[in-house]
Amino acid sequence: MAIIKKLDTFIARQFLMLFVGTFFISLFVLMMQFLWQYIDKLIGKGLTIDVLAQFFGYMSLILIPQALPLAILLSSLITFGNLGESSELTAIKAAGISLRQSMRSLTVIVVFIALVSFYFQNIVAPSANISFAQLLLSMKQKSPELEIPEGVFYDGIPGSNLYVQRKDVNTGKLYGIMIYRMTDSFEDAAIILADSGMLQSTTDKKHLVLNLWSGEWFENMKNSQLSDNANVPYRRETFTKKRIVLDFDSDFNLADASVLSNNARGKSLARIKRDLDSLNQTYDSIGRENYKVLAITTDNTRNTPINRIPDRKRAEKAVGAKSFNIDSVFSKMPTEKRLSAVNNAMMQVQSEISEIGFREMVTSDGDRLIRQHKIEAINKFTMALSCLIFFFIGAPLGAIIRKGGLGVPVIISVIVFIVYYIFDNTGYRMARGGMWAVWFGKGIATSILTPLAIFFTYKANNDSMVFNVDAYREMGMRVLGMRIKRNISRKEVIINTPEYTEDKNTLESISKEITIYAERHNLIKLPNPIKVFFKYEPDNAIKNIGEQLDSVIEDLSNTRDKVILTELNSYPVMSLTAHTRPFERKWENIITALIFPLGIILYIRMCCFRIRLYRDLRTIKRTNDNITRRIEEVFSSHEILQNKI
Repeated sequence: MAIIKKLDTFIARQFLMLFVGTFFISLFVLMMQFLWQYIDKLIGKGLTIDVLAQFFGYMSLILIPQALPLAILLSSLITFGNLGESSELTAIKAAGISLRQSMRSLTVIVVFIALVSFYFQNIVAPSANISFAQLLLSMKQKSPELEIPEGVFYDGIPGSNLYVQRKDVNTGKLYGIMIYRMTDSFEDAAIILADSGMLQSTTDKKHLVLNLWSGEWFENMKNSQLSDNANVPYRRETFTKKRIVLDFDSDFNLADASVLSNNARGKSLARIKRDLDSLNQTYDSIGRENYKVLAITTDNTRNTPINRIPDRKRAEKAVGAKSFNIDSVFSKMPTEKRLSAVNNAMMQVQSEISEIGFREMVTSDGDRLIRQHKIEAINKFTMALSCLIFFFIGAPLGAIIRKGGLGVPVIISVIVFIVYYIFDNTGYRMARGGMWAVWFGKGIATSILTPLAIFFTYKANNDSMVFNVDAYREMGMRVLGMRIKRNISRKEVIINTPEYTEDKNTLESISKEITIYAERHNLIKLPNPIKVFFKYEPDNAIKNIGEQLDSVIEDLSNTRDKVILTELNSYPVMSLTAHTRPFERKWENIITALIFPLGIILYIRMCCFRIRLYRDLRTIKRTNDNITRRIEEVFSSHEILQNKI
């Protein structure tokens, strides 16, 4: 027990030292990636050091839960990779301590880190998200001359709407300018058109100076003494250069955070649950109200303008309600009334379409808000759970690969994190858009990596060679039916001398069995498909021949005779059951036979293996004769030498 405690302390110390370093590295990398999204909000704004410090401080608090899983993955990989590379892991297992026991202290530490991650996401990150969003909104409003987009109206300047056709980023000059200046009402609005211009802040940051070139100014001159029906006079001015001063406080001031009340990332789990109840109740009532309105509209479809034709009642009395035809009545109406009826119907249809579109927009916004709250609620658990998943991927992989340092572990960590990020981001976007269920979108990354973590932990605990390339290559060659060659070389140290006489007798016996088998089974002839797939009979003769032959090859591999070693490499590696049926189980063969054309393909493959077995048996028999003859020559020369002595 004392040894295990010392070992736990040793491994925990190694892990924590690496975890601190990898955490700050991971946080820095994530911050740089995150910074590129907002680099345009920082450049050229004249922000002070304290504002930038707040920006990076809030950013780091937001990214801590994302940096923790990556740091755990990398540090656990390096920790157990270093133990395996320095053979310390081998010594630990030789002392009777399993990998599961050596991971015990780190499991407790990672569980604590997962709880810290959940605390950050539930308590710290919501406040940081609100402050960060408020800071971004304030940065956007600080220097509007840098925020003016191309091709759309910009309303960031109070009392004005500015449209810019093209903007020169290098010089800051604006082209194709259109400005709507609003005061009290639309009647006294001013419209300014200019070919080009520049917008700059004054030195005191209290005003904006707009320099315009080659344009016109249109302005209504409404007088309060004029009646509502009187024509409104206007003023028109053509200018080559115009300078306009706009009131605008460009100093940095925090924006009102009330506009961020629906930001789900700025809420704790308890508040999300409370707001979800309110949102569901609110939008359920809106949905019920929409249903009532649409139901009433459907019931009143007969009251459309087409059906409110003045002559309809008289037409119904004249021809009878059952034989009344709206098209015939419409065709008999005067042209003016028909045009009026069609226009009224079109106006009502457009009004109904607009009403339905507005209600759909309100409903879709509500669904989007509800999905965002559900996503954030699930994300607080999945991000904390990813700490455990990444640990049970990194630690077993480090024990399997046994490579420390920052080489292979960094590559593997990046690959695993990219896979996790792709699935998590894809699921988030699909869930946010409503294409996938929220639980499925946010749980897809966890559900994919959890079996992977279980698999690596099981393999590492059982000392399985997961990344043995030769084993996978050999298995692939067997599946594809490719030939595997023997590679028997001379041993430097021989402990047991081969039993030549016994091996010679065994090889002669094998040759006799091959002859009997070849007479009884015609491997060149096509087998009966019914017997292959439905009435299988086991063929143990080839299996016995293969086992006896492998035993002789293993014994003769200890020889120093070069001729025998060369002949041993001539033995083919036989497939003992591939010539009899496609699969081991009977029900698998039956299902295969019923699936077209899979049954035909596997039947042809089996026939190819029968032909190969026929050739292998001939090669084995010929090689047996050569080795038997060589053994006789060696023993006869040895007896002659003994007689001379």
